Amino acid sequence: MSLLTVGHRGLMGVEPENTLRSFRRAERAGLDAIELDVRLSADDALVVMHDARVDRTTDGHGAVAELTLAELRSLDAGRGERVPTLEEVVAEVGGHLQVEIKDTAVAERLADLVERHRLHRRVTVISFHDTALSTVAALLPEVPRGLVTGTSTPSAPERAVALGCALVSGELPRLDDEVVGRCRAAGLAVLGWTVNTADELARARALGLDGVVTDRPEIVRAVSPAA
Repeated sequence: MSLLTVGHRGLMGVEPENTLRSFRRAERAGLDAIELDVRLSADDALVVMHDARVDRTTDGHGAVAELTLAELRSLDAGRGERVPTLEEVVAEVGGHLQVEIKDTAVAERLADLVERHRLHRRVTVISFHDTALSTVAALLPEVPRGLVTGTSTPSAPERAVALGCALVSGELPRLDDEVVGRCRAAGLAVLGWTVNTADELARARALGLDGVVTDRPEIVRAVSPAA
């Protein structure tokens, strides 16, 4: 069975995460979709950043929500890359995007961007946060949604159904046959994160997952040798 491949923050195993450079690398590597994280700047710009603070991934300091877009753009996000806006990513990358909402305040701004750029067929909105997914469901009912889970993976099938989600993206070590079986019975696709080794890929295949979220181009080649 063929596995869907999703680039984790682009291909963060080989490029600075959540940067245009990383997204371009993922697109060149032939991934089926690219996962990225969105937050709001102090002046309400939709910026691509995983952490609540910029300290780990840039040469700056402080909370994303307390920095303006101009301040965020002045930071080095790795190899000279700048913190991108979601609008820039949409313009730069042509494939499917899994947009993860890290802050529930993002949902309304994201819905506006999707409507303005007619991205309904190009994005899947994913989140750990039930509130964010409920808001997106109300604003963009036709856009597919996915529930991301870590420690809450055992309850994922029921929560995903209640939220009207199409998929569960679960932490691989917490996925097992029983949880995957309940997802299947509910008609949910199941992805595993993060799959970076041959052993992890073997486990994903053994569980019969629909796809894998990966940091590594080697995994893409292993799934699709011609990629």
